[in-house]
Amino acid sequence: MELRYFMPPDILKPYVKHYYVFQSDTETGFGDTVFPSGDMEMIFNLGDGTWESAIGDKYIRTPKIELWGQVTKPLTIRSKGKHMMLGVKFFTHSAAYFLNDEIGIFNDQVSDLSDILGNSVKTLYMQLLEATDITKRIELIDSFLIKKLIAGEKRSFRIHKVGDILSSIKMNSSDGNLNHIAWKHGITPRYLHKLIYQHTGLSPVSFNKITRFQYSLKLIAKNDQPFTSIAYESGYFDQSHFIRDFKSFTGITPSAYMDHITLVNQLLLQ
Repeated sequence: MELRYFMPPDILKPYVKHYYVFQSDTETGFGDTVFPSGDMEMIFNLGDGTWESAIGDKYIRTPKIELWGQVTKPLTIRSKGKHMMLGVKFFTHSAAYFLNDEIGIFNDQVSDLSDILGNSVKTLYMQLLEATDITKRIELIDSFLIKKLIAGEKRSFRIHKVGDILSSIKMNSSDGNLNHIAWKHGITPRYLHKLIYQHTGLSPVSFNKITRFQYSLKLIAKNDQPFTSIAYESGYFDQSHFIRDFKSFTGITPSAYMDHITLVNQLLLQ
């Protein structure tokens, strides 16, 4: 398996975190669990392999052109066959720039992007299949997104406003500061909630929780401090609050997660 990252051109950097290419030449099937990240993705499956995502007690095959909505709870996926995937990872608020729908309708599911964007993305997919060079494929994605960016220029002010609000929430992570943040940006708390949900699929409180959770994952990966310290440094009131939120996002406790990544690292070293 190979995973590579690529940066977008300057014009797209305010909207796209990165592109990535995932390639697997083995037929061996595997499963994984996706945790909430606060971001949305477009994925173009250019290989012969298949992916399935869990919905209830069933697995549903994902489309060749995927839109990943906001994941707010653990989402189980499984795969088989060889893969060649090209992904676009957006910032929390910026996928809304390229879509015409309210973002929340895509939460906790993998949608068919061709049903949402129509012929333009179908044409792009065919072009990506025909191009064999990764540089050319990235250029095709760049061109597609830049055209969308220009076409949606009228929405830029609101999108950037949401980005500024989210930055304020990150800097003032206490849930009780939302009224002050709304006042700072010249809007009512009610409108702040509406604006953020429309453009991210998350409530301000959910965004705050996912941000804390993601930061805690980075600290756990370092494995150099106890969970009590991780909880406080990540902005939790106490360790029990941390464990409760962590389990809601992963399905397991922090200690079980730590045991899992330790085992995975050991296997990789063998």
